[in-house]
Amino acid sequence: MNARTIILALAAAAVASACKNAPAPEPYGAIPSPQQVEWQKMEMNMFAHFGPNTFTGREWGLGTEAEDIFNPTDLDCGQWASIAKTAGFKGIIITGKHHDGFCLWPNPMSTHTVASSPWKDGKGDVLKELSEACAGEGLKFGVYVSPWDRNDPHYGTPEYNDVYVKTLESVHDGRYGEVFEQWFDGANGEGPNGKKQVYDWPLFHQTVLKYSPDAIMFSDVGPGCRWVGNESGVAGRTNWSFLDIEGFTPGAGAPPTDTLNCGNVHGHSWIPAETDVSIRPGWFWRESENDKVKSVDKLLGIYYTSVGRNSLLLLNVPPDTTGRIHPADSARLLEFKDALDRIFKEDLAEGAKATASSSRGRNYKAQNILNGGYDAFWAAPDGVCDATLTFNLNGKKTFNRVMLQEYIPLGQRVSSFTVEAMTEDDSWKTIAEETTIGYKRIVLTEKVTTDKVRVTVKAYAPPVLNGFGLFMDTTCTVRP
Repeated sequence: MNARTIILALAAAAVASACKNAPAPEPYGAIPSPQQVEWQKMEMNMFAHFGPNTFTGREWGLGTEAEDIFNPTDLDCGQWASIAKTAGFKGIIITGKHHDGFCLWPNPMSTHTVASSPWKDGKGDVLKELSEACAGEGLKFGVYVSPWDRNDPHYGTPEYNDVYVKTLESVHDGRYGEVFEQWFDGANGEGPNGKKQVYDWPLFHQTVLKYSPDAIMFSDVGPGCRWVGNESGVAGRTNWSFLDIEGFTPGAGAPPTDTLNCGNVHGHSWIPAETDVSIRPGWFWRESENDKVKSVDKLLGIYYTSVGRNSLLLLNVPPDTTGRIHPADSARLLEFKDALDRIFKEDLAEGAKATASSSRGRNYKAQNILNGGYDAFWAAPDGVCDATLTFNLNGKKTFNRVMLQEYIPLGQRVSSFTVEAMTEDDSWKTIAEETTIGYKRIVLTEKVTTDKVRVTVKAYAPPVLNGFGLFMDTTCTVRP
């Protein structure tokens, strides 16, 4: 071997080594905390609106309801948790205190609580029972504590912020275990003295962080996750997890609803959308709505416009006056779960071979998208923001759902993408054109039969993808 051959061989080896050991891409823009990543992976959680409104039929209580109105005859949080687990939810968030001020735990800062009710002779604690039931089912426990209080005489005065802080402390001090999400409603109406409160949001956030540093805090402006801008179950077709929050506050001072729905393309904070919607027309149980529970078809449509659009689905399932989830709701949840299982049981991309127009190196090859696990991903080289991925399927497959995922620990990058299928005459046919991907994007297409799929992405930084799947849905007729 002559010197030139040796030099060329060494150079080739060096290039191969460099490609194999290429560093991961630099993060792009704001990135999620580890807790936000794990929160997004939950995908679906249950909301439980429960309290005096359950017994009065109101959506917003007046704060003047007598405590003895709260008296569930057969409260069974174990039933809630069992149904939630079976239905595929990963956590439950309960309305520990709604706007009426009534507390489902013996809050030492109030007399308007379960301790003053006849339920369990004033010795009951719904938060305790639910947190223990969640732990028993392997679910996470979260709580909604409204800052608006139509009962507390301090509301509308500087003293109330301290009262509310102590209320938060009594939830987060460890007696209920780990709280994975603190739900802050921005509602700010009048209290019993006719005055409105000036909320000390920094103080409220600091209090939660002190006791529950890993909790995701929800509000119109986060800081952990944001309201999606509607209560109909629809995240934006374009949905960035970025949001600009400077100058905004929860409630009346929130960003416009279309901004909450879509995020900000170059926003400075990572605040992903949470899509809250009720399985019934109202948020609290009413007997008159027992025959108005959303259909499986409607729930699947909501799944596609929430989880399938880079959002987490928070589905409200309100317990009834017995303290149990009504059979109409539980039956529908199980039908919904069966439908999801049928749709996503078989990934028609399994066994496919993936290639890319360019790759960062062996550690970031295209095949990682298919079978590398969550933390294995394909990445384009530095400076390459547009790329094409081709998936040679294991024979002809028929599908109408295309799933894509970005590796969000490194940020959200893709601004648009196109999906094409190979036709019988070996030409490419466009079957979908969309914008953002984020944690997960599920695209609804017409029924397609092909043995090859091509995805072209355009991004603001080298794209990084870690998931692709093809599925067939013969159940849902809704086209979001």
